[in-house]
Amino acid sequence: MSTPHPIHLLDALFTTNDMREIFSDHRRLQSMLNFEAALARALARAGVAPKEVVAAIESQCDANLFSIETLAHEAALAGNVAIPMVKQLTSLVAKFDEKAAAFVHYGATSQDAIDTGLVLQLREALELIGDGLSKISSALVRLIETHDSTLVVGRTWLQHAPPVTLSLKAAGWLSAIERHHARLNQTQKDVLVIQFGGAVGTLAALGDRGLAVASALADELKLGLPDLPWHAHRDRVAEVATTLGLLIGSLGKIARDISLMAQTEVGELSEPVAPGRGGSSTMPHKQNPVGCAVILSAAIRVPPLVSTMLTSMVQEHERGLGGWHAEWETLPEICMLAGGAVAQASQILAGLEIHEKRMLENVNATHGLIFAEAVAMVLRKHMGGSEAHELLEHASRRAVAENRSLREVLLDDTRVRKHLSAEDIARLMDAKNYTGSARQMAKKVLSSLDRKL
Repeated sequence: MSTPHPIHLLDALFTTNDMREIFSDHRRLQSMLNFEAALARALARAGVAPKEVVAAIESQCDANLFSIETLAHEAALAGNVAIPMVKQLTSLVAKFDEKAAAFVHYGATSQDAIDTGLVLQLREALELIGDGLSKISSALVRLIETHDSTLVVGRTWLQHAPPVTLSLKAAGWLSAIERHHARLNQTQKDVLVIQFGGAVGTLAALGDRGLAVASALADELKLGLPDLPWHAHRDRVAEVATTLGLLIGSLGKIARDISLMAQTEVGELSEPVAPGRGGSSTMPHKQNPVGCAVILSAAIRVPPLVSTMLTSMVQEHERGLGGWHAEWETLPEICMLAGGAVAQASQILAGLEIHEKRMLENVNATHGLIFAEAVAMVLRKHMGGSEAHELLEHASRRAVAENRSLREVLLDDTRVRKHLSAEDIARLMDAKNYTGSARQMAKKVLSSLDRKL
């Protein structure tokens, strides 16, 4: 029976080539081998191993020398992939130098290689995601600056509400993205540390040289040195999951907004048009928001994966049973989905099509109903809040029932005309006059961004 090939038919839709490469089997193995090579150098630097053994070990720390299929088969029996990897590495080194083979994986345990290998992968993945967030922020800054006074109807409970500016809506998106970027930076500081503790986290096998080797190992890998090993304390990797989960949630909110505004009946925004993008197999006219669909699918898939990572934190004593194993495929999947969502969001926002004419038509679609609050706020100074609210509520229902504009109904109402002239009503029902502090708020977000830069 032939070994089944991995299925990557949908990878290009849900993730990126770079992210898929980072979390490929080959890169997982190479990252663990990078740990082993760095450990050999650290042992020599700390005086534990002869310097001559380093080259022999380093030369065999090449994933191309290993059979992924053999490792997979043996890992199913051993319980993790590091055990057969170390066995094969030792055998390869021994062919050239028996003395060097004795120092392969010296003083380490399987989890040290697997966790530190994962951290090396996360370093690349989180940097990619951070770069993507910077691109998203740049696109949103351009959107805010370009559409400082572009009016769009506000919506609450999916119903028309008073107008907002497109810049304010985009500023809300940008503010969230910047918070996620800050979280990502902190998460990188927290997680980019080595795992090195030996059997039970004491480094006892290295005698009094354990801490010296650990320090040298961190230096070799250009990772942080934690106060102590974190074998059964999984908050670091769980933090990566939750940080990315929060990010994907906000990207999902942006995608939801854009896709709703792109509906045929709304027509205010459109995803960028490109050959073959968003078409239909049967309806030639369709231009589907495929980027939003990918982001929203990630927003659906990731929360349960984050839950798995959080549940996996409850581990036993010095080394966990099952909880650690549950992370191995879960966290990479979160990272790959996050990478795909960030890439899609960056592409959408960089080429987002804005239909200002349609936005203005939608502002006027209710024939003034969305300005009921504006009129009520002025009238309440003359007749009290409750009475003003009830008056505008009744006037709004009458306007709908009689298929008239709210302005016409208000002009016919003697209670309104007692306090407001026709010019007053016209001014109150001009969208440009009822966006409050929207422009200042959007500028404040941009100002905050400038201070960070």
